[in-house]
Amino acid sequence: MIDSGILYQNVKGVLGNGVVIEPRALRNEIETLSKRGLKITPQNFFISDQAHAIMPYHCEEEQTSALKKIGTTGRGIGPAYTDKTERSGIRMIDLYNLGRRDVRDRILARIEEGFSAYKKDGFNPEEVLVAIEKDFEYLKPFVTDTSALINDWLRNGYDVLAEGAQGALLDVDHGTYPFVTSSNTISGGACTGLGIPPTSVEKVIGVVKAYTTRVGNGPFPTELDDETGEMLRKRGKEYGATTGRPRRCGWEDLVVLSTTLAMNGVTEIALTKLDVLDTLPEIKTCTSYDLHGEKINKIPHLVELLSECKPCYDMVNAGWNESTKNITRYTNLPRNSRKYIEEIQSRLNVSIRFVSVGKQRAKTIAKY
Repeated sequence: MIDSGILYQNVKGVLGNGVVIEPRALRNEIETLSKRGLKITPQNFFISDQAHAIMPYHCEEEQTSALKKIGTTGRGIGPAYTDKTERSGIRMIDLYNLGRRDVRDRILARIEEGFSAYKKDGFNPEEVLVAIEKDFEYLKPFVTDTSALINDWLRNGYDVLAEGAQGALLDVDHGTYPFVTSSNTISGGACTGLGIPPTSVEKVIGVVKAYTTRVGNGPFPTELDDETGEMLRKRGKEYGATTGRPRRCGWEDLVVLSTTLAMNGVTEIALTKLDVLDTLPEIKTCTSYDLHGEKINKIPHLVELLSECKPCYDMVNAGWNESTKNITRYTNLPRNSRKYIEEIQSRLNVSIRFVSVGKQRAKTIAKY
């Protein structure tokens, strides 16, 4: 859950109000990083007091509900957002005030209600809450009004980077519904999920792989269910960060990219994992879909129609068949790899500002 910026010196990390947090999982993450020598303190890491908590009954609900059929992680995220929308959620500020009898009684009643379908003999809401309270006490020093904090940073001229956690097509409003997550993952979600004004956003960097992946279920027109898809998965180490599930892999899809770049207002692109394509003799790129004999250039909002779309590979590039892993300057990349990058850039009409050829920070090449 902790943003990757915390790994670098003089960077402060924030979990905003838009996320949902499982207290024990976050505590374990902080403790694990601390054991590896990373200092995480209330001076460099902050948790929004308005973020909602994932409660134990949320996990029970997701594990036994139809949500699992669409490929969710089973970690209680969806049910936690459902409670948030139904105004029955438990926020960090609620856990912060468990010393108040009225707050404690309200949360106990919610635990009783939340576990009503899963209660076993000897169920005791107070015992459940005491376990949650123990984990939260560890997190309590990090909890604060992060919206006020970030807006203060912005007023004082500090650089603020909002890191998105999911792909644009997992957005609950604009994604491939119902195969989506439970929140807004497009760039506008940075404003609602952090409590900052739209006028504060100066740049939107679209992080785009050199091929397409999807984790979980749902339509995927360019999916490669063959040796090439398996090669992309193995070379790219494409396994879910939360569950370890193998990601589905396929060719780059410009229909998806043109749609998502527009809805996010992307000003420049960071093209990642170019090195995964190093050994391919030929690289295809989907430029449109064939839907029942009609060529279309947008994503159908009806998921059944998207499932029936066939990719049109009108862009085919020769591979470069040489390693890019040790290249540090854009002009030193193989000619065919630059042709691939520049044709994508031309068709999308958005500058590809960065190209990465490995997971290390030094493997990200700035074009200019």
